[in-house]
Amino acid sequence: MASQDSRSATTIAKIRAAARTLFLARNYADVTTDMIARAAAVTKGGLYHHFPSKELLYISMMLSDLEGKRALFEQAVAMKGTCRDRLARLTRDFLNLPDEERELIRLVRRDINTFHGEDRNRLIRAYQRALPEQVEAIVRDGIAAGELAAADPRLLSWSYVALVEIVIGDHAARVLGGTESRLDHVLGLFFDGAEVPAGVMA
Repeated sequence: MASQDSRSATTIAKIRAAARTLFLARNYADVTTDMIARAAAVTKGGLYHHFPSKELLYISMMLSDLEGKRALFEQAVAMKGTCRDRLARLTRDFLNLPDEERELIRLVRRDINTFHGEDRNRLIRAYQRALPEQVEAIVRDGIAAGELAAADPRLLSWSYVALVEIVIGDHAARVLGGTESRLDHVLGLFFDGAEVPAGVMA
């Protein structure tokens, strides 16, 4: 027979999974605890036992997801190789995530103004640790090694994140196709720009 702890962990995972699907499909304000409980196949009392409010459930769901992404992307930061190699690894890991997991990271920007005070700060910090700060660590190394021109590493990292988030959209997927084509596009724009090299005819 499953222990109380394992049953609780299973229930928490079911609730978070149901909430994730609903929050991705609807605006934060449009998702109710009734909807989450029904989708998770738990009672409302069971939901409130683990998550006393929708806000706390959302924050728990997002912090758990962002921590998982931080651990994944940290592997690229820790690996040996050039700045380009390491950014390619991090970006490929991101692009290879299931669509729902990639989309979750966008919720931070969409919903951040719903939250205030410490809750808002925790979400922002978790997002920064998960993605921009991982990119920034690689960019700093690239600048130090002379692979990138001297520039503000934080600004460069946010620019890179913006490029990556553009190529996960539907239009980019139609135009560019699969993961490797989108990866090459982002790396090319970041490292080489969009200018035609001198002496090459368009």
